[in-house]
Amino acid sequence: MNRIGANSLWSLLLLAVLLTSCSRKYRVEGNSSLINLDGKVLYLKMLQDGDWVSVDSSEVVHGCFKMKGPVDSVRMVTLYLNNEPLMPLVLENGRVKVDLAPGSFVARGTPLNDLLYDFIERRNDLERALEELERKEARMVLDGANIDDIHADLVNQEQDKLNEMNDYVRQFIVDNYENVLGPSVFMMMCSTMPYPMMTEQVEDIMRTAPVVFKENPLVRDFLDKAKENMKLLEEHKRLQENMASN
Repeated sequence: MNRIGANSLWSLLLLAVLLTSCSRKYRVEGNSSLINLDGKVLYLKMLQDGDWVSVDSSEVVHGCFKMKGPVDSVRMVTLYLNNEPLMPLVLENGRVKVDLAPGSFVARGTPLNDLLYDFIERRNDLERALEELERKEARMVLDGANIDDIHADLVNQEQDKLNEMNDYVRQFIVDNYENVLGPSVFMMMCSTMPYPMMTEQVEDIMRTAPVVFKENPLVRDFLDKAKENMKLLEEHKRLQENMASN
């Protein structure tokens, strides 16, 4: 009976790992109906040490573009046209189909991209509902309704919709604490702030966040700046109170 020696066994194991690694590839296939995009180059860029680094690129030919390559780990990237960010993408094993149309950028076909764009679609629906409340108020005023009565009612509806949106975003982050979507959506949420700060929503998310989420470089940098800003605000408030009391 033949026996496999230790060196041969390790060689087989190493080969198996290499074959598995090589088989993991991303493939981005895109279609565009945007005007004047043909002949332009699109880039996949990843934020690395504060700089946007190009990962891959493709020229748009007859409204189509393709990119592919090995993927040793799941990465969050952004599709760029020159220096203009178009949409987020997850580079993971599999084929993702990108559709660029006026007012609608969508990427689907792999698990995390499907999850991300389900989230974006639902969040956009909630934002449109908020915008519709504003238009509804304007229409009711034009129709002669009492502005005080309708304003009070619509303010309550708006707050309910805002609470629904905040709860939805928070739960999505919580559900994705340990993959690239959690930190990425957290940073998207925080990008709407005038400057990094520890809001009630941020503190609520951090309360149950695992170490892997808190140690994400982008999240950690945001938290450090937010805590520093909060200290400065507290010091400024104390200074104003001391000046007022003197």
